[in-house]
Amino acid sequence: MPRIKNADFADLPIIHDLAQRIWPYAYGELLSTGQLKYMLEKIYSLPSLQNQFNVLKHSFILVFCNDLPVGFASYSPNDHDAVTYRLHKIYVLPGQQGTGAGKLLLEHVVNRSKLSGALFLELNVNRFNKARLFYERHGFAIVGEEDIDIGGGYFMNDYVMNLALA
Repeated sequence: MPRIKNADFADLPIIHDLAQRIWPYAYGELLSTGQLKYMLEKIYSLPSLQNQFNVLKHSFILVFCNDLPVGFASYSPNDHDAVTYRLHKIYVLPGQQGTGAGKLLLEHVVNRSKLSGALFLELNVNRFNKARLFYERHGFAIVGEEDIDIGGGYFMNDYVMNLALA
């Protein structure tokens, strides 16, 4: 049975490793090899993860199956809206998808967001990523689209999705 652990600073290398293993599967058909490498370095290098943890104050969680880390998520209060929390990332190893690990991560984030007084949980998802269907099954709705310039000549082409928590 999957279990959740609140990640601490010492767990960031585990998250880095999981991202390196998950992203090629999740985005290999959606992004060029160059953009995939660029984004992994920009978002999941250890200095970037440390900044997210220490400076941006993202909360990270890990999900374990049989005592092995198989996925992670991060979330935080929204910078510009006191009643909204933001799910920054949620990923599960390909072989663990469909086991309930992703659902457990999402439920944990939803519950923590509610306990913090949030009324909404928002996220961005690539417009062509099948993960959008996972979010829709869990009550999220598309509320907009964004094309975000991430540098290096690359863009993230996303849906913005929202879940009412009340």
